[in-house]
Amino acid sequence: MTKTIKHQFFFPHPPETVWEYLTKPELMGLWLMKNNFQPVLGHDFQFRTNPIPSLNFDGIFHCTVLEIDPARKLSYSWRSGPGDGEITLDSVVVWQLQPTDKGTELFLEHSGFEREENLNFYNGLMDGWLKNLHKIANHLNAAPNGNTNA
Repeated sequence: MTKTIKHQFFFPHPPETVWEYLTKPELMGLWLMKNNFQPVLGHDFQFRTNPIPSLNFDGIFHCTVLEIDPARKLSYSWRSGPGDGEITLDSVVVWQLQPTDKGTELFLEHSGFEREENLNFYNGLMDGWLKNLHKIANHLNAAPNGNTNA
């Protein structure tokens, strides 16, 4: 039953600018969740949100940076559960950035939805990731010249 979420999204900005939204904790917090991310191979970090008891989710995604190639590729584990160290979702998020003449193609692949109990997460994240990509676009378009340092 393994399911994978795949999205492709175009940004009229260079890969380095899009990359900042994938790797700077304060920018990630604008479109995704509070976090303690660092773009360092092997770094363990967390995304935190409100618990969702109906999904058997305590509100914490436990992650580890698996691969990092600046402005090209980022991958991290995405694990969660009901708490007390129990993990019921063990998945992987992969971001790939491809420069184009007019900006950046961003590819997202979120894989590892293997258990039947993961189907609700899969369904929620299928739409949720797309909404979050639109949030990145809105922030980029609101920044002067797409500059995240403003």
